[in-house]
Amino acid sequence: MNIDELNARLVESTVNEQDYFDEFQQYLTFLMNGEEYGVDILRVQEIRGWEKCTVIPNSSDYVRGVLNLRGTVVPVIDLRVRFGLANAEYSQITVVIVVKLRQDDKDKIMGLVVDAVSDVHALKRSQINVSPELGDNQNSEFIQGLGQVENKMLILLDLNNILD
Repeated sequence: MNIDELNARLVESTVNEQDYFDEFQQYLTFLMNGEEYGVDILRVQEIRGWEKCTVIPNSSDYVRGVLNLRGTVVPVIDLRVRFGLANAEYSQITVVIVVKLRQDDKDKIMGLVVDAVSDVHALKRSQINVSPELGDNQNSEFIQGLGQVENKMLILLDLNNILD
């Protein structure tokens, strides 16, 4: 599935019946380091191919820089680095998922660099499990829950904690 098809699917998913959303929650899933992660599709604004960012001096190592998105300056975060995963070279399938979140009573927009976009999954609440306690693992703060789709597990992310 290419970026245009996924963006069309994002628009399509926002016009479905309210009853559907009461029972299901949709997640855009993406790949990093061979694992599939998901974010609430209602937070996703768009999916873009990777492009070089303007580097901000003295920023955190996981901040790749900023992009100008139709007049809005958007910080771009490399989730691999943020999660302490092995670095990967950016390729033609590397994408930036532009998401909108609410923090400190303000709307914020940020870009998430991921290896590749995977799919859109609709999960019933019964398919989402609470993340187990992982001890001192700092990455557990980024996990909202674990979704079960067929024979695979999706790691569902809490976007507000990623930006902190």
